[in-house]
Amino acid sequence: MNIQSRLPTTPDEFLRWNEGREGKWDFVEGKIVDMMVKVSRNHAIIAARLTTILGQSLPYPPFTVSTADFGVKTEKSVRYPDVMVDQERGSSEDLAAASPIFIAEVLSRSTMAIDFHQKAQEYQTLASLRNYLVLAQDEPRVWLWTQDSGWSGPSMTEGLEGEISLPALGLTIRLMSIYSGLFD
Repeated sequence: MNIQSRLPTTPDEFLRWNEGREGKWDFVEGKIVDMMVKVSRNHAIIAARLTTILGQSLPYPPFTVSTADFGVKTEKSVRYPDVMVDQERGSSEDLAAASPIFIAEVLSRSTMAIDFHQKAQEYQTLASLRNYLVLAQDEPRVWLWTQDSGWSGPSMTEGLEGEISLPALGLTIRLMSIYSGLFD
């Protein structure tokens, strides 16, 4: 008997292939990429705080706030953002967001170029997305891309007194609420 394992070639095939599999994988333009997740304490705290702020501020339904365990499908890839807000409830069986409105990534040295360039370009192809936020983990500094009648940004905000405005979510978030106590 000749059993051949066929690797996925599309985002939909990847989502089915990846379901229940151990490890963290992205699907990037037709290639399976090992995410090798090894985040720092600050990375974990920043992602958790942002998730908490969004979860406490946005009603469910219609909004679903998720972490890096839930996917977002772009034209050629499947990514697992650190924090995401989906604006449609979708099915309980979905493996990826139906209509993401907000995506955030916390920078790591090894992902900086990917987060600022490749992911920014991929995410901006999503018709529903209104904001892409990148957060530094070694200082209170964020970069925000905004989609209104076209994409603008990134605009940088820094310092604990800084604020980021997310009109599509009806929120303004102070950097103090994300970064407080991390650099004392």
